[in-house]
Amino acid sequence: MTDTIISSATKEVAIGFGRPFVMIGERINPTGRKLLAEEMKNGDFSRVVSDAIAQVEAGAQMLDVNAGIPLADEPALLVRAIKEVQAVTDVPIAIDSSIVEALEAAIEIYEGKPLINSVTGEEEVLERVLPFVAKHGAAVVAISNDETGISEDPDVRFKVAKKIVDRAGDYGIPAADVIVDPLVMPIGAMGTAGRQVFELVGRLRSELKVNTTCGASNVSFGLPNRHHVTGTFLAMAIGAGMTSAIMNPLHGEVKTAIMAADVLNGQDVNCAAWIQANREPSEGGAGAGRRRGGRRRTAAS
Repeated sequence: MTDTIISSATKEVAIGFGRPFVMIGERINPTGRKLLAEEMKNGDFSRVVSDAIAQVEAGAQMLDVNAGIPLADEPALLVRAIKEVQAVTDVPIAIDSSIVEALEAAIEIYEGKPLINSVTGEEEVLERVLPFVAKHGAAVVAISNDETGISEDPDVRFKVAKKIVDRAGDYGIPAADVIVDPLVMPIGAMGTAGRQVFELVGRLRSELKVNTTCGASNVSFGLPNRHHVTGTFLAMAIGAGMTSAIMNPLHGEVKTAIMAADVLNGQDVNCAAWIQANREPSEGGAGAGRRRGGRRRTAAS
């Protein structure tokens, strides 16, 4: 069994085969959120704090924190955002940036073992990111693209993932601390995008024995009623072996699909989480939990 352990100062989260799926909240990201970007740029982190609290209350076990704002001081903003989030919640964080200097600044102040999001197969990125991931004992998201871009061939993306896992090993980073993102493309633009990911996830699990994640909302980009598409995609990805995703836990359709997939995959022991989330409110008194009439109905009745 491969477990990736991520932690805050006081809480650990295990991402692994046979474990419940881990929801990583995506909302602390100014990309496409003009109001949030403007507030962060002006030093107002109140929305960052409220988004962190709301996502954890909705069931996110981890939070992705991104501060990528054009022409802004990303290292300083990312450090501030992480400090604000860690002040109001104890869930572990995925430190999310394509700027190596921002990752370096953020990991220096992070309390616990973070997930670094991310490293690609580009040589320059590998040589800059992997050494400080190893230095700080962090885990890292490996994105399956390199200097040639994102291939539409799943075999090529698998080779890039293997390259990153192997290079991480050269720096002393175990495969358990590499979570591969097979890259989810919009299904509206590429009709095979779902099947490609399901195939890749299966190979990554069986051949490389690594955990996987993705930016789940990408799959439904541009489609109407998109949250049902995202939820169904994640349920199928969980069936293929995916163990986590960066997604929005505030979308009930998506969260419900994930919980149902955990039940059907045997990853929700005794269906406990499902029952707790979906039990009808009791009507009080000694008869709480029983139907009116004093007799429980069974499937046969």
